[in-house]
Amino acid sequence: MVGMKDDMGGAAGLLGAFLATVTSGAAGPEFPLHCILCLAENAVGPHATRPDDIHTMYSGKTVEINNTDAEGRLVLADGVAYAIKHLSPAFLLDMATLTGAAGIVTGAKIGAMYANTDDIEAFGSAAGKTSGDLLHPVPYVPEFYRPEYKSPVADMKNLMANTRNAGVSCGGQFIANHMADFVDGDGQWMHVDMGFPVAHDDHRATGYGVGLLMALFTDLNASATF
Repeated sequence: MVGMKDDMGGAAGLLGAFLATVTSGAAGPEFPLHCILCLAENAVGPHATRPDDIHTMYSGKTVEINNTDAEGRLVLADGVAYAIKHLSPAFLLDMATLTGAAGIVTGAKIGAMYANTDDIEAFGSAAGKTSGDLLHPVPYVPEFYRPEYKSPVADMKNLMANTRNAGVSCGGQFIANHMADFVDGDGQWMHVDMGFPVAHDDHRATGYGVGLLMALFTDLNASATF
């Protein structure tokens, strides 16, 4: 786990964006904004996740652990399921340093976006250009990615079978698997994978996501989309 200090970059970026948006007045009664932080201690111990464990998630789905390094998605999936159940959002965004594949797909300076509607994808791209926290979409084709998680003993595994197959999209799809009624219905959702732009080459944090999300929330509020 050496070098993983910035694995909390998604939560940090969301907290910064939430604070900036609320204090600036960009959120309000007509555009209520909620922030859920999915926080966990990642350490070796008697209660650590083990290979072949089966977890029952907050969504009610069961997950077979076939890779203990794909751990962040477990708490993230619980977070989005909690948000849907308790907040009934029209739009849901999650952001995390979810995959190493993101650096291959969009490079070291650009975040990757997995979104379930063209409108939300367009808002994300525009906010990236406005803020300088650039964001680029990856393919959203759930029917291609769901089979990657097939498990003989649970609803899904936590890492796809073919790790060379669209890693960013598959990572996002794992999250979507826990919110199927939302993403397949009227809900609009964006997953931001910022595993590489989270840090500079010297491993110092960049603050990626704060400007991006503040620009996004401001644009969504002004558009009266929700």
